[in-house]
This record gives sequence, C-alpha cells and structure tokens, in this order.
Amino acid sequence: MSINIWRISTPPSIALALLLLAGCGSTVKNGMGTEMEDSIASPYSQWRNGPPTDPSFFPIGVWLQDPRNAERYQRIGINTYVGLWQGPTPDQLTSLDTAGMKVICAQNEVGLAHLDDPTIIAWMHGDEPDNAQRQADGSWGGPVPTAKIIADYETIRSNDPTRPVWLNLGQGVANDEWVGRAAAYEDYPDYIKGADIASFDVYPVVGIRKPDGEQYLWYVARGVDRLLEWADYAKPVWNVIETTRINNPDKKATPHQVRAEVWMSLIHGSLGIVYFAHEWEPKFVEAGLLADAEMSAAVAAVNHQILALAPVLNSPDVADAVEVSSSASHVPVDALVKHYRGDTYIFAVGMRLGAAQATFQVAGLEGETRLEVIDEGREIAVVDGEFIDDFAPYEVHLYRIAGD
Repeated sequence: MSINIWRISTPPSIALALLLLAGCGSTVKNGMGTEMEDSIASPYSQWRNGPPTDPSFFPIGVWLQDPRNAERYQRIGINTYVGLWQGPTPDQLTSLDTAGMKVICAQNEVGLAHLDDPTIIAWMHGDEPDNAQRQADGSWGGPVPTAKIIADYETIRSNDPTRPVWLNLGQGVANDEWVGRAAAYEDYPDYIKGADIASFDVYPVVGIRKPDGEQYLWYVARGVDRLLEWADYAKPVWNVIETTRINNPDKKATPHQVRAEVWMSLIHGSLGIVYFAHEWEPKFVEAGLLADAEMSAAVAAVNHQILALAPVLNSPDVADAVEVSSSASHVPVDALVKHYRGDTYIFAVGMRLGAAQATFQVAGLEGETRLEVIDEGREIAVVDGEFIDDFAPYEVHLYRIAGD
C-alpha cells in the first residue's frame, strides 16, 4: 500500500499571516479540531488594480490570442488573456473591454497610458528567461541573467505599483532532462524575486518526446511544488496547460489528460490556469483550441467546474485533514481538502498512468454519513471517516461531505 498524506503547502508562519488577514466567513474546524475561517484575504488584495479579489473569481487564461476571439473564449470559461501580440494596442484593449475579458500584458507606451483601465490586471514580464536565448547571429546563448529580471521588475513596479508583475518560466522548472534549460536550479529563487506571480509551462504529452510521454503528466504538479518552494510559499503560482499538438505532429493530449493536468495543478496549489492554444503541426492555427470541437468542449467543462467551485478553491487549505492510501504503490493518489460554508471538499487525482483503489481517512468524522461525488451523479458511504473509491488512470474525483 502506498500512503500519501497531503498537507497544506503553506508554512505555518505564512498560514497564520493569511488567517490574520482573513475576511468574515463561517467558522469551521479542521482535522485537528482547530477553528479557522472558510475565507481568507485574496492574494491579490494588495494591488488596487490587480486580479479581482471576489471569491467567485478564479483566473483561467489563454496564452497570446487575438482579442477578436475573446467572446468565443469567454463562452468556454476563460476570463483572462495572457499576452497580446505586439501589444497592447488601443484596439486590442478596446476589444477585450467590450468582451469583459481581463488581460495580462506588456507595460509598453500604450499600457502606461491605460493605468486606470480595469481591463489590465497585471503586467507581463517576459517568457521563459531560464531557457537558452536566441542570439542575433541565430545561435543559442545563456539564460536571461536573474539580475536583469529583478532590475526590470523594479522598473515595471515603479511605473505602476497598483498591479502585480507576472513572470512565466520554462519547462525546466519541472523537466530535469530539458536540454533547453540554461539556468541553474539555484537561480530560480532569484528569478521569482523578479515577479509577484510566478508561472511556468510544461507540456508532458506533446513536449516530452519519449515513447512513454504520457507517463509524465505529473510534471505539472512537480513544477507547481517547486515554484511554491522557491517562492518560499509567499507568492501566487500559476501554470500553463497544453491543449493542442503544438509542434508535435504525432500526438496531443486527450481531454481526459488535460483535465488531469489541470486538477493536478490545482490540488498542488496553482492559483491560475493558462491554456496554450496555438498549433503549428500539421499546419499553423493560432486558435487551435477553438478549432478542436472536442477539446474546446472538454476545456469548457473543466473551466465551468472550476468557476462553480471558485469560492471553495479560494478558501484555505485544511492541513492534516485526510490520509489517502493507494492499492497500487506506483500510483499515488494526491488530495486537497477545503472547508467552505460548513461542508468539507476533497479534490483527488491519480498521479501516475495506472489504475488504483484509494482509501480515504478523513479526520474528525464519526459514525456513518454519505458524500457526494461532484458532477458524477453518485454517492459513497463514509463510515467513521473512511471511504473507498476507484481511480482509473489519471482520473479525477471531487467529493463533498455536507456539514451538519
């Protein structure tokens, strides 16, 4: 049996600070019997013009897409554009504002002229500075020095301290074999000093060119874990998810795999999901996600589920509340526990390519009750805090135990 005990990822000192900042909310008890609030101050509350602090808002973005498609993306649950090609321009900002879409964009002349524009919720600070950088002669050089990232961050922040600065790092955050990574791992904490929101991208199915590439979906969780550690658990972490072939003509992630990647990210602490929508193979399609009806529908379903659960996801993690044992030693099942309005939520996912039966032991529950498996139309008996469920490869289950 493989035992995984998932605990709150925030160190006690920071967790205490978050609780001291908590807004009003109903009081519940965690697995150790300690009372805590079911709502905390938004990690974006320190920025007057940053991402919305409403608990019903959870950032779901799309990378570098044409604003003309904003309403189509909005219909599948996306609420944030990340990056604007050669922008922002006045027309781009107008289009996004008309669609009610938020944006993270470069702090260019146009951006600085729109400091009062609520459409802009953060400033972009480059992409993948940790990778080898293309030189003027076409060769590849070293990474962007961390000192430059930090200096440019200070400039961006001095121009506008009312919005956070968002920095995206490359797949080397999670993939130790990535030949394109030029930075040393000891440099990553310094990269994160040049950001208020740290992000990264890794595309396990299409980007890890191995025959068993599907084995590596869990890299998204590994990357989130590492960024949180490098940030000393003091900054929000986001990540980017694959949805197309990108430049791999031989394969792409399935809707099932994309859903697993998203929930692995959330369960491990990601506070923002960004979808990569471009495709170059077999031909270039900028809005490749929208062009794929099956994937678009699947992403819409995941997004609408996230948004329905946003107040829960934005509530505090509950430490030491559940212990999960897996029937398959090579298939750990990771879980995240939340309390919201008296109910207990357990979000769980199989972390490797294999089936397993998971036994959950929820602290503090006595007697017999039943839990709801959200959006699956079924219930499971819980006896003295214990319940069992089956996980197909990379399967996600979301549970709700109603309070008294």
